[in-house]
Amino acid sequence: MKKALLLSFLFLTISAGYAQEIMITGTVVDDQGVVLPGSDVIIKGTTKGTTTNFDGEFTIDAPADAILIFSSLGFASKEINVDGKKQIDIILVPAAEQLLETIVIGSRRQGRSKLDTPVPVDVINISQEAINMPQQDISQMLTAAAPSFTAFTSGGGDLSSFVSQPSLRGLAASQMLVLVNGKRRHTSAILAGNQTGTPGPGVDMRFIPSIGVDRIEILRDGASAQYGSDAIAGVINMVMKKGTGEFKGTLTAGAYTNKIGYDESALTPEERELNRSIDGWDGQNFQFDGNYGIGFENGGYFNASIMLAQSERTIRPTVLSLDRAPLYDNLYLTNGRTTVNGNPIITNPELIAAQASGDANLISSLQTVEGLMAARDIEQIDVSTYSGLPAKTNMSLAFNLESPLTETSDFYAFGDIGYQYSDAYSCFFRRAAQSDRASYDLFPNGFRPQIYNDQYNISLAAGITGMIGDYDFDLSNTFGTNSAQYGMFNTWNASIGTGSPTDMNLGTHSFLQNTINMDASHFYEDVLSGLNIAFGGELRFENYIIEAGQEESWTAGDAGVITATEDNQSLIGPDGFPLEDLNGNPYVDELGNPTTLEYAGVSQLLVKNYALNCQCFRGFAPENEGNSWRSVMAAYVDMELDLTEDFLMSGALRVENYSDFGNVLTGKLAGRYAIGDNFSLRGSFSSGFRAPSLQELNYSHSYTFFIDLVPFDGTLYPNNSSAASALGIGALQEERSRNYSLGFTTKIGKFDLTVDAYKIDIFDRIFETGEFDSTDAPVLDPIIGSGLASFRINGGDISTKGIEAVVNYNTRLGDSKLGFVLAGTFRENKFEDVNLPDLNTNLTDEELTDNYVSRSLIGQFETGTPSSKIIGTVNYSIGKFSAMLRGTRYGSVQTRDNNLRTLVPEGIQGYADQYFTPEFTTDIGLTYEFTDALSLTIGGNNIFNEYPEILRYELRGFNLYSQYQQGSAGAYYFGRLTINL
Repeated sequence: MKKALLLSFLFLTISAGYAQEIMITGTVVDDQGVVLPGSDVIIKGTTKGTTTNFDGEFTIDAPADAILIFSSLGFASKEINVDGKKQIDIILVPAAEQLLETIVIGSRRQGRSKLDTPVPVDVINISQEAINMPQQDISQMLTAAAPSFTAFTSGGGDLSSFVSQPSLRGLAASQMLVLVNGKRRHTSAILAGNQTGTPGPGVDMRFIPSIGVDRIEILRDGASAQYGSDAIAGVINMVMKKGTGEFKGTLTAGAYTNKIGYDESALTPEERELNRSIDGWDGQNFQFDGNYGIGFENGGYFNASIMLAQSERTIRPTVLSLDRAPLYDNLYLTNGRTTVNGNPIITNPELIAAQASGDANLISSLQTVEGLMAARDIEQIDVSTYSGLPAKTNMSLAFNLESPLTETSDFYAFGDIGYQYSDAYSCFFRRAAQSDRASYDLFPNGFRPQIYNDQYNISLAAGITGMIGDYDFDLSNTFGTNSAQYGMFNTWNASIGTGSPTDMNLGTHSFLQNTINMDASHFYEDVLSGLNIAFGGELRFENYIIEAGQEESWTAGDAGVITATEDNQSLIGPDGFPLEDLNGNPYVDELGNPTTLEYAGVSQLLVKNYALNCQCFRGFAPENEGNSWRSVMAAYVDMELDLTEDFLMSGALRVENYSDFGNVLTGKLAGRYAIGDNFSLRGSFSSGFRAPSLQELNYSHSYTFFIDLVPFDGTLYPNNSSAASALGIGALQEERSRNYSLGFTTKIGKFDLTVDAYKIDIFDRIFETGEFDSTDAPVLDPIIGSGLASFRINGGDISTKGIEAVVNYNTRLGDSKLGFVLAGTFRENKFEDVNLPDLNTNLTDEELTDNYVSRSLIGQFETGTPSSKIIGTVNYSIGKFSAMLRGTRYGSVQTRDNNLRTLVPEGIQGYADQYFTPEFTTDIGLTYEFTDALSLTIGGNNIFNEYPEILRYELRGFNLYSQYQQGSAGAYYFGRLTINL
């Protein structure tokens, strides 16, 4: 009995000892003895783990009886029983099949690699590549790494300054679907401009901390039949981190050099004379990112990330000669302006002082623009229009959680909450010469209005995944909302007068999306070589709200109006002469007598036609307000059949019902055929669609635009408005598409090569019309008066076709690792045909066609973005040192002007079209690991300060540079500390 008790005690003691955690250290190397940094070490049956450092070393706390799983890209995984050992050194053997990352997107069959799928999928390992990248937010990282992806940030353009619009295959942001952990991401409430020329909604990736993203999968193929609306160009899926037990933090600081990036000979002599560079670094930015995960005893995890960032503006001014943009006019220089009641306004007190002194030369000088600017110590560049990246403050917190519920099911949740403040230069400088919108009392030398924006963003997904019988299932709810409140400062409403506020709330937009998904799948091993069936349903609710801004931002005041105080009142000023309009013209009848107002308290005259609304951007008025809802129901079936081990076929069908425009059916068929072990052919055909967004259906706004610096006021009307009905503009319909893809994948030694050709036809693409006035369409006169009207329309059919190629090479050189990626896209966009309805206008068919879808819009789509983009990246590491060198070639761009004008220097009437030559930029990142816990990275983006060519003379108004290749920010340099604990 005593012997049994003793044995039991020893057994329990040993068991307790093995249940306790011990610290295990070791090294992971390959079969040649070369260390393997970045290898994964996971406790089997849990998500708890770590990775090896630059020396291939690891440390992990694990139960003494645990099993450790060691894995590294390119090597066969190995499982090791701990058995109480505190030192474990591992040798991993190369395995070619392990070079292929398993992907989630584009294939609902588990275990597919990016070379096994019948359609092209890129996998960007953000968690590994970010350390040497100059870029900090996800959209810019993808722009640097994936040729088919771009993210356009406007250097001006009002609302377009606040969202970095993503694009895939040269199509609009709204034609690309974004997922997070496989769930649909909501779009921004902001209807922003993009590379393709027509404003639309897009997903703002800036709200997702890049440090919390493990990898990004880019499906370069139409996928509406699999994922629904918006997936015409493809799908991007961000897979969030699951790691635990390690803190990673980065602190990044950087700035732009702001050195002149053009040959001054491209400027006119007058512009060179006025040019004074705003020297010194700008766009200074600081960003902290942190990530930490906690493992649960039941094998679950909670991983959290934080991002705090602040950046200053970049300033890239235009330099216009005095004859094109004079700061003052003659009435200003000679004190000839008057109030609405005829009292003089002293705008040039310097002239009065000179006249009192009798200095003839000074008097003469102060009556010129140059002379008064010199007296006030103002240079032309001080009153130029500024373009550049906005100042931003960003804060975001994200999490990713999973925990077992039962033996066959798990609960998961992920999401993020974020805030962004943006302050942009997006307005033309209002010169004192513009008497309809200038104020000597508030802004004696004119003013530069600035728009700002406060955004709040929330995303939350939760669900249950597991097994029901033989089927895998996933039941989830995904909620997302974005709210954007706009404001303007350094502005005023001239029609109110000097009592106008100079800082105004312009209104708020918000967008909400809630999606419920139920998905199920099962793999049948005994059907030929394997059949995977997936099916499911979706129910989505969307809501878009526009709230009006403060009244002064959108109202028409009466500062310029005279109301009779007596019958038959003559409009005579205090000097005894007739009252004058803004240009100094008297109000007289045909006989030269002063105009009279017949009835006291009733008769009125607009004497001074002061500009209405908030200057630069009119606030959203009550007539712009809206609160629109819609629901979407969908069902799909998706099948993948391995006819043989070498031949895969897949197909999908999806039906969707939209409460606001009806039913849509889409389908997809794809296949892959392997020839030998290292070569495969693949191709696909699909139909697709994009439903018009609630933002496009319900957005309306009045705005000011400029032609040759002359302001015009217009209104974008929704399609359900009386203006649209009168003109004959119909309701927006969905965009429909046909997608074709054909390509191959191959492995040649250590080289991976994929080449894919594609063609996408899009029918009824949504555009914006040009402006119609009451002369063009008399039926609009009772509605718009002297204003201008534009509309959203299914304007025409378009197509894009191209070839995409990616080459990967990875090898080891002694103790070092070398990786090389060469990727490129070559594309041609074409506007096929205009869909012109019968409209109630006086225009000829040719004039109507030109205004319905303008020449500049067609040009922006066809040639306004680079038709080719090639990226070459070299990664190298040895010991504690790693480096990245990347070169990017942007293809040529051509802009098309929309207005006939006098061309310089020819002096003839024509369009100011312009061709921009290809551009090449270089990025670099160098990292040194001082200890396991601390490393330093230095480097830069566009380190040789390459700027695009400047715009031709006629187009130099708002921007000096073209914006559609590498942008106009110039060279950027950074330093980054990385902490691992």
